[in-house]
Amino acid sequence: MKKTVISLVLCIVSFVCGAKVVPNNLVGNNMVLQRNSSVRLWGKASAGKKVTVSPSWTDKVFSTMADRDGNFLVEVDTPDASMTPQSIIFDDGERLKIDNILIGEVWIAAGQSNMEMPVRGFDNCPVEGYMDVVAQAGSDAVIRYAKIPSVMSMEPLENADTRWIETSPETVMWQSATAYFFARLVSSTLGIPVGIIEANKGGTRVESWLTKENIEKYTSLKTDEKSIMQDWTEEWSRPLVWGNGTFNPVLNYTVRGIIFYQGCSNVGAPGDEYSRLLELLVRQWRGQIGLGDIPFYFVEIAPYAYNTADGIAGALLREQQLKAKSLIPNSEIICTNDCAYPYEVDQIHPTQKRKVGERLAQMALNRLYGKKYFEVDYPTFKSMRIENGQVVVTLDNMTGGVNRLSGIEGFEVAGEDRVFHKATASYKPYTSNQVIVSCPEVEKPVAVRYCFRDFLLGNLSNAMGLPVFPFMSDNW
Repeated sequence: MKKTVISLVLCIVSFVCGAKVVPNNLVGNNMVLQRNSSVRLWGKASAGKKVTVSPSWTDKVFSTMADRDGNFLVEVDTPDASMTPQSIIFDDGERLKIDNILIGEVWIAAGQSNMEMPVRGFDNCPVEGYMDVVAQAGSDAVIRYAKIPSVMSMEPLENADTRWIETSPETVMWQSATAYFFARLVSSTLGIPVGIIEANKGGTRVESWLTKENIEKYTSLKTDEKSIMQDWTEEWSRPLVWGNGTFNPVLNYTVRGIIFYQGCSNVGAPGDEYSRLLELLVRQWRGQIGLGDIPFYFVEIAPYAYNTADGIAGALLREQQLKAKSLIPNSEIICTNDCAYPYEVDQIHPTQKRKVGERLAQMALNRLYGKKYFEVDYPTFKSMRIENGQVVVTLDNMTGGVNRLSGIEGFEVAGEDRVFHKATASYKPYTSNQVIVSCPEVEKPVAVRYCFRDFLLGNLSNAMGLPVFPFMSDNW
């Protein structure tokens, strides 16, 4: 046994000493590199060896030294975006070439199952327009994606079993639908390649992505393996392990920003716990990625009957998401109240992913890329007052006025008994941002709510088609 172990060690040492440079799996053929940046390229080489990196777009040669464990990381300057394929040669004594590299915009798509949901959908959960996507995907080769496998780990992983894939009719079905529609609109509007790194896992909570240090400092959760296994029988909801296994491999990649769709598994969180934890997670990710306050654009959870359609647990989580936007610098949230059909009351994965992905893209195009012709300011509740037994609701961001003058649905009012009743609503003439709400059963209203239920679909938006965020005027 001892002789066998010695022989094995000698073989490993011999292999490492003679091994050529091996880039991380995210650094490979078909990748998209962030334009106009100093991008990080990293991997393994022989310990102490010099690694040179020669990109095809410049005569400049970049170099670094592999550390005692054989790890290397080198920063390489990139040009402006281009559809022209590029290549990179790594050399530590043996040359390695990676090809078909595009320069463009790179985003991380993170979250739980509604971000993970592929273009082909899940079983019994279709994505609307799937066939149309497949039909046109042949022209989408400048959209690339790399899926990080959903892996749990007690320790942070540095690499993942992944590769970059060109979008095509054969591959688009496996790409995150939300991320694909985001990338397609950004790419077509800017006329540049877009790369998406998918780091998501269905069912995960915010705590699933936090580091051990942050969990121990800011929550009461236990972080030892035995406790995690015992306290969280549903593996997808476990804290710590998904961030270690599924997000950590992404941290060195140079990206423009993060799109995020998560929250369903945190429904029921007390008080402002969710908004505080989401702010903590974004701060953690930005610190780990090390590129400053990169954009963070996220999605309001869609209508769904968590217990019953009339419950408000989901509505309270949506309220926390809107609060999180005010806590997180350089963040934006999109509304999804109109992104479910009436028959999807029990469908936690609604079919309208194109609308979600394109709204995220419109946000990025306006806020980040300066395309101000995309309207992205969603209507929100500003104030209310009582006039002649009716509620006058004033809304912010009603660009162009309301989308309808009558037949407005989704409002409820309550009197001092705190019992809410369905109300009628109409546009107040000669204003651009006020709605009159009334209900025969409530002679003296004191509070108003709009779509503040787990599943209540409204139809009010501004003239640009952006729906009103659900709200409540009370604090009951």
